[in-house]
Amino acid sequence: MISKDKLKNSSIKEIIEEYPYTESFFEDQKLAVDDQEKTLKEIFSELTIEEMEDVVFDLDQFAESLSSHIRNMQEFLGENDSIVAKLSILAGNNKDGEKENYEKLDIHSGEIISIVGPTGSGKSRLLADIEWTAQGDTPTERQILINDEVPDKKWRFTGGKKLVAQLSQNMNFVMDLSVIEFLNLHAESRLIDNQADVVERIFREANQLAGEQFGREAQITSLSGGQSRALMIADTAILSSSPIILIDEIENAGIDREKALELLVGEEKIVLMATHDPILALMGDKRIIINNGGIKDIIDTTAEEKELMQELKVLDKVLTDLRDDLRYGKNLSRISEELAEIKSA
Repeated sequence: MISKDKLKNSSIKEIIEEYPYTESFFEDQKLAVDDQEKTLKEIFSELTIEEMEDVVFDLDQFAESLSSHIRNMQEFLGENDSIVAKLSILAGNNKDGEKENYEKLDIHSGEIISIVGPTGSGKSRLLADIEWTAQGDTPTERQILINDEVPDKKWRFTGGKKLVAQLSQNMNFVMDLSVIEFLNLHAESRLIDNQADVVERIFREANQLAGEQFGREAQITSLSGGQSRALMIADTAILSSSPIILIDEIENAGIDREKALELLVGEEKIVLMATHDPILALMGDKRIIINNGGIKDIIDTTAEEKELMQELKVLDKVLTDLRDDLRYGKNLSRISEELAEIKSA
């Protein structure tokens, strides 16, 4: 924690260089800082009675308020948080109260974990346990560790940097903004450098994910479900500070699923996705099998399954082309040749 004495004896220039967000704080407090080479102590010693009335605080109170502002901004931006290198899930119980069929699952930064199981089996419950950083206080009684330690409870309640970002099946915007206004607003709230470049990259990546392109000035409320999902995935991957991404059934989003996962993992996120799609399931490094509310098995994706995934992608491309032909009013033709190629591959 930054001390009040250090703030009092630091020049305004030094404070702003180390904590750029304090510049607006000085303006809000109506403290004249024209000569930024002076320290806070020097500036307060030279204030007239009228100027003191405008500032309201004395030196001690001002330093305390400034210190509090810096702490709040550091927490919001995640500057005091260590990197999440490993997420661990310790076994709990299934719906019958029986212990799950494993002891501990470690997931490392940059890994993709698929969560598969029948509808209603408990996939969303597992995602919720992770988001809540459960400590035996959920129906499954699972425990979540971060870097082999019990996570700080601030992860549950912080309004700034969140441990987990969740992308649900249905995402609808309610703000009356254009795409570019939304991205700029989010970027400004994160106080990032080279804002224009980052916003442009998010816009470009989102359009590569979307099935149908959209423009910078398009209203976010007018985007289709797939376009909204593409925009939020690109925004989450590039701009979100959350180190863990939870995805619920991305196959229903109308986007390029493979590119979406590559983008998320490329930003060194831990990605867990609940899915019914065999291609997505095999894209994971491991897959968690859920049944009756509990983890029944954890399977490493084999080299043979990776080869199978390539065959499934060819078949998926055939089906995608057929969908596109339907959308654009073309007549459909037999796919015997394409299927023969898959069989002979």
